[in-house]
Amino acid sequence: MEKIIQTDSGIRIAPLYTQPVAMDELPGVFPFTRGIHATMYRDKLWTMRQYAGFSTAEESNKRYHYLLSQGVMGLSVAFDLPTQIGYDSDHAMSEGEVGKVGVAIDSLDDMEILFKGISLEQISTSMTINATGFILLALYIALAKKQGADLKKISGTIQNDILKEYAARGTFIYPPKPSMRIITDIFDFCSREVPKWNTISISGYHIREAGANAVQELAFTLSNGKAYLKAALEKGLDINVFAKRLSFFFNAHNHLFEEVAKFRAARRMWASITRELGATDPKAQMLRFHTQTGGSTLTAQQPHNNIVRVAVQTLAATMGGTQSLHTNGYDEALSLPTEEAARIALRTQQIIGYESGVADTVDPLAGSYYVEALTNEVENKAWELIHKIDAMGGAVSAIEQGFIQDEIARSAYKYQQEVENNEKIIVGVNKFVAADNQPPEVFRIDDSIRQMQSDRLKALRARRDNQVAEQCLQRISAAAQTTENLMPLVIDAVENYCTLGEIADALRHVWGEYNA
Repeated sequence: MEKIIQTDSGIRIAPLYTQPVAMDELPGVFPFTRGIHATMYRDKLWTMRQYAGFSTAEESNKRYHYLLSQGVMGLSVAFDLPTQIGYDSDHAMSEGEVGKVGVAIDSLDDMEILFKGISLEQISTSMTINATGFILLALYIALAKKQGADLKKISGTIQNDILKEYAARGTFIYPPKPSMRIITDIFDFCSREVPKWNTISISGYHIREAGANAVQELAFTLSNGKAYLKAALEKGLDINVFAKRLSFFFNAHNHLFEEVAKFRAARRMWASITRELGATDPKAQMLRFHTQTGGSTLTAQQPHNNIVRVAVQTLAATMGGTQSLHTNGYDEALSLPTEEAARIALRTQQIIGYESGVADTVDPLAGSYYVEALTNEVENKAWELIHKIDAMGGAVSAIEQGFIQDEIARSAYKYQQEVENNEKIIVGVNKFVAADNQPPEVFRIDDSIRQMQSDRLKALRARRDNQVAEQCLQRISAAAQTTENLMPLVIDAVENYCTLGEIADALRHVWGEYNA
């Protein structure tokens, strides 16, 4: 009896692939299966980022300067949980969480410290922030103005993907419809004022971390992207303008070939989706993406094994044609990464970029009978899911009906069963287990940070013009009840030292909070 082997997505792997696939596609040309640039990494390597942020703005600033000194090409900012869900550090809901999973940012004061000694006009910054993404973008713009930067030249990304928060991650504040309104306000504002800024990074990463397989990650991410396109079109925005500033954020897992196939299929599918919705400019049809290696694949047992996992995932991302990449530290199943772990993670990218030969030719796995067949299989299965979602009325309706959440939960349960039943081998966990598994030194955050941040907020509120600050907040609340673009008002508010929590509350008073 022939042994059945399949990917986590349920795609059966044949013992041998012998049928050639027509390969008349070229990189840089629709449908971009082979890459969005004609020469890809031969001219310029992907942007090597390291996701970092913890404790206070001062401590994170030190880490950024360290990473830049080690060869990082762009910064990627992690924010703590209170910042993500719109609470200042001195709020009761923030207790125990300030500075823990990212940096605490309450005001323009913190933003100035976070980027002290770093020219925003000279560096590309990615900020992983969603429900409060509009406030962090306003803070970044306000700081750029203080630095004297040309806003037409500053570049970077806010994640700003609220739909995946409802489906997979949970750091939402407002109901879906007003949240979508904020996103289209950002699209509109940035297309005019900050044209090099990527206004959304549509994230499959957290969908995958929640338990989705590769096909689900692809289908749900592109469905969310389609919903954002339609929302912007309904607001009257030009798809040939705003779609150029959309980017994607994917996960890279351990199945090297399925991951490469996923990335190749994603470009082809997005090109079709954008063209179908009216995009005629090739740059508006291109799927540009950042990749992060899979956090959920890292093990607390034998953590040094994670260095190998991250290397495999780095190969998948780069052979799949990513535009930028973050590689996880080997110790991240235990804590925030130590400096040593962050350096090894960065060196992994540099070794693959400069020593492996991956960058020498475009789409190096193209033409492989296996990879081409797998690309087609991944695409076909993803289209099946997208058509189901379309039949429900699109991603927002599918989320409201619980379809996407249920699919992810089923996939996560199936995977865990396979691990527990030893049907799926995880080295160091259910096979090749070491008896004396000594954990490495871990990175810990002190709880005293909350008091430091609270003292800073108290001093800020004492020195600012509180009457002007209150007027700024009232204008935001009033505009939320109209169709006025919120971004100029939020920028004005942060420039007058309104805090992140105050601005989030100004909209909470109007829209309420979403209860899943």
